[in-house]
Order: sequence, then C-alpha cells, then structure tokens
Amino acid sequence: MKYCHTCSNELSIKTPANDDRERFVCESCGEIHYQNPNIIVCSVPCYEDQVLLCKRSIEPRYGRWTLPGGFMENNETTYEGASRETLEEACARIRIHGLYTYYSLPYINQVHMFFRAILLDLNFSAGAESLEVELFREKDIPWDEIAFPAVSNTLKHYFNDLPRNIFPVHSADIILGKDKQRLIVPHDSAV
Repeated sequence: MKYCHTCSNELSIKTPANDDRERFVCESCGEIHYQNPNIIVCSVPCYEDQVLLCKRSIEPRYGRWTLPGGFMENNETTYEGASRETLEEACARIRIHGLYTYYSLPYINQVHMFFRAILLDLNFSAGAESLEVELFREKDIPWDEIAFPAVSNTLKHYFNDLPRNIFPVHSADIILGKDKQRLIVPHDSAV
C-alpha cells in the first residue's frame, strides 16, 4: 500500500501503540490499515468412491489438477463460496456436508478451507478456469500432477477416511522450510 484509502495521503510503515506488528499508518488522518489473510474456500465433490477434480486453465499451476475452489467473496458464507467456486470451475451443483480440512499458509497469507460435499447430479463440465473436469477413483488420481500441497493432502485424508465412512476435520500448517520447500505440519490431532 502506498496511499491512505481514507484521505489519500502517503502511508508509512510503523508499529502502532498497543500493537506488536508493523502496519501501514497514515500520519495525516491516523488511520491504521490492517492487512489480513485471504480465505480460500474449496469443495471435495464426491460421487460414490470418486472425487471431482478440475484441470486448471489459469496460473498458478496451469494444467495441473485441483479441487474446485478460490477466494471467498465479501457478503458470502464459506459454504456459499465453496458452492459458487464449484459451480464456476466445474459447472457442478453440490450439497456440502461440512468442513473437512483446513490449512494455514502464512508464507502467502492465506487460509484454505475444504468442505466435503456430494454431487447433486453428474451434469458437470469445465468452467472458465478449467481445461477439463473428471471424476477420479483413488487409484486413477494423477498424484504427480496435483496443483497444490493442500489439495493432495486433503485427497489423501479423504481416501484414508472413506473406508470407515468417518470424516473428522483435519488441519495443518503449510510452511516454507529452509530450502524453500513446502512442509505440511499437521496439528496434534483431528478435531
């Protein structure tokens, strides 16, 4: 940020009183501009023992497979966002069963939330952000072509939980290691 959204004057970076982090602060009007993580809402659309995946037609990770999802919008719930993203990316209608996995990604200031869902019908097709969409059984998933670690980890949890038909909430932090590799650090146990 360079300019204040309130008065248009230049901003400085400093730690405000009673705070512990540097913030963008307007010296003219005193406004403190907080920046918070973005929430990514995704679904795990299921049909019997299969999961619907989308092949990305956009960057990052063009041509890689992912679960449908994207940025949550203002004035919508997490369920609404996950449903909307699934409709936009896979032209698929779903019924959400609940939160299934969530990940904190502090190195990119994001929180990813995945909701387990069932497909209401098999009338799905590639949306504007997908090259193709397809239902996969576990053995057929292109594991080496999955776009993001949170998606891969969520799929592994799903296929591990499926035989028992018990789906606890799983959570982890995805951090950058010293070698800049992404590391998944699970929280102590499923919620």
